[in-house]
Amino acid sequence: MKISKILSAIALTATLFASAQNNIVEEVAWVVGDQPIYKSEIEEMYQQLQYDRTPINGDPYCIIPEQMAIEKLYLHQAELDTVVVQESMVQQQVDARINMLITNLGSKEKIEEYFRKPLPEFREQMAETMRNTYKIQQVQSSLTKDVKTTPSDVRRYFEELPSDSVPMMPLQVEVQIMTLNPEIPRQEIEDVKARLREFSEQITSGQRDFSTLAILYSEDEGSRMRGGEIGFLGKGYLEPEYAAVAFNLSDPKKVSKIVETQYGYHIIQLIEKRGDRINTRHILLRPRVSDADLTKSIKRLDSIRTDILDKKYTFEEVTPYYSQDKDTKNNRGVMVNAKDNTTNFQMSELPQEVARVVNTLQPGEISEPFIMKDPKRDSDIVAIVKLTARHPAHRANLSDDYQTIKGMYENAYRQQMLKDWLEKKIKDTYVRIEDGWDNCEFQHQGWLKLRNN
Repeated sequence: MKISKILSAIALTATLFASAQNNIVEEVAWVVGDQPIYKSEIEEMYQQLQYDRTPINGDPYCIIPEQMAIEKLYLHQAELDTVVVQESMVQQQVDARINMLITNLGSKEKIEEYFRKPLPEFREQMAETMRNTYKIQQVQSSLTKDVKTTPSDVRRYFEELPSDSVPMMPLQVEVQIMTLNPEIPRQEIEDVKARLREFSEQITSGQRDFSTLAILYSEDEGSRMRGGEIGFLGKGYLEPEYAAVAFNLSDPKKVSKIVETQYGYHIIQLIEKRGDRINTRHILLRPRVSDADLTKSIKRLDSIRTDILDKKYTFEEVTPYYSQDKDTKNNRGVMVNAKDNTTNFQMSELPQEVARVVNTLQPGEISEPFIMKDPKRDSDIVAIVKLTARHPAHRANLSDDYQTIKGMYENAYRQQMLKDWLEKKIKDTYVRIEDGWDNCEFQHQGWLKLRNN
């Protein structure tokens, strides 16, 4: 269960921008249980929300401390429930965020300069923030785990919705796809491997630095400008072939053998191991598809399409035998939207090339073969698509949009459960709001029950 946007922002970033503590007595704005909320924390959070351009619907000096207080209530419940957060999961997320910051800011030194603290201290603050976020999410999940939905509940909810709350559903399509990966000539693969072997020899002999070669030649745009460094990751976050080789490296001065993954061919260098996580750098090269091989695949798919149109077999029957799209070939070619696990896509959610072709089709029609980019290998592949259905933009209704309305009902139900829990928790918790901080229209009026008695 997701918490509110402002609470999420507080949970994820509040401690990251906090100043180092000193001996100056800070002004206390709120006390929740035995936990103070300082004016300085509120100011820092307000500045960060402004920097992030996070909208605040109301007085920030009312909204921010109330959301901080809500966070403290959830964390107190996490202590009572003995909520345990998997440390490896925390560290994975911290590493991912630091890698993202390195990409955005340019280096670890830039992070220290920007946040004005040493990287180890910054890491620990971020880890503590992440732990709190996971604890809150677990508490909320536990509180709302018993949500049960029946069709009559959904129908009643929909019938009681004000007309201006019934959402407009955008144009959506359902699509099937069949792809062929053009055969890459053996010589092209050997040429790529030869280049990687040459890089390995230059690194091993000390002629050139791995990082420099990665910046100059690696085709992994996500890590290239960091000298090929990908950051600390566990085996589950790496391609199996990559992980098998990387975790067997022990000497940071040596370079791995050539490793093939679905993304291309790599050489790897160990940077550091930390328990079940590893930091490596790599150089990725991808063999290129020739125009002749693309043409051959286009002709092959065109022949398959002709047979389907001649009713020798159906799109659904032939897809498992010919398609090379791993995500859809065993599902009759049906594309599934990862966002909501349905078969409905807004046009903007489809790959650009697919959307362009689908826009010209009528339901039931099959496109001519076209070239598109494989997002994993960044190489050209050939595809045909079938438009299964087109759902025009419309105001939601139960017959066409049951799953969407069901999701709205379940979300509203969970929000009400959390609100009821918070009201009771506030009632049972000591809360003091100092003068000057209590003249607010709070989301939960129960905060004011014990003010300055």
